Amino acid sequence: VQLQASGGGSVQVKSSLRLSCSASGGTFSALSLGWFRQAPGDERRFVAAISWGANRTYYADSVKGRFTVSRENGKSMVYLQMNSMEFEDTAVYYCAATIALSRLTDEKLYSHWGQGTLVTVSS
Repeated sequence: VQLQASGGGSVQVKSSLRLSCSASGGTFSALSLGWFRQAPGDERRFVAAISWGANRTYYADSVKGRFTVSRENGKSMVYLQMNSMEFEDTAVYYCAATIALSRLTDEKLYSHWGQGTLVTVSS
């Protein structure tokens, strides 16, 4: 499975941005998709995930209520809608795929990763 994230850029505090991730080479509907991010000087951290099948969603506490993860199986796309953005959201965002249905916050379960897209939040 090849993943390609896009949509990053520079935005102002409290604004919105939508990231997209396209997938190819696999059965997209049988994959759970996750978003992770890595801020400067920090480790990569879980942001959000959506399972295959029931489309269950999971969020890090820091983004809950502000970010929404969704998917379009027919287009092999996963999205991360980011609202009310904060300085702390500045990071490189990665999409990832796994066949797992549970523990989707654990990056070790993800076997496929996109290249990352940079999001910078400023005043």
